[in-house]
Amino acid sequence: MFPMARRKALRIRDAILDQLLAGADPKTAFEADGVLDELKKALAERALNAEMDHHLAGRDAGNTRNGYGRKTVTTEAGRIELAIPRDRQATFDPQLIAQHQRRFPGFDDKVVSMYIRGMSTREIVAHLRELYGIEVSPDLISAVTDAVLE
Repeated sequence: MFPMARRKALRIRDAILDQLLAGADPKTAFEADGVLDELKKALAERALNAEMDHHLAGRDAGNTRNGYGRKTVTTEAGRIELAIPRDRQATFDPQLIAQHQRRFPGFDDKVVSMYIRGMSTREIVAHLRELYGIEVSPDLISAVTDAVLE
């Protein structure tokens, strides 16, 4: 007799996955603006709100939340518009997506990896457009590679 293979323990429970996929076509989960992108957006915004909670907990009582700003960030899978929390005294400096950062962590690594493998900046631009539907300029690719190579 063969021993029964154990099923790998899942970090995310099936019930949660069922809720995420409820009403969605599983075939589109990985497409642009699919469930996976929505999940990335929700996780990033939750992390940003937790950063704001931590920021306000250590400050004087006069500083409070003051709505949200919008920021579009480029990820390896496309662009995501995030709601970035603001505070009244404008002292909040998020760490997940820094104030002037427009690319999600990991995006630069992928660009540098393509560059190191010998792709030109224009080839990288075409590759990102073809695979992810991301429009970036050759200047951005040069800036990313120059910053890392320094």
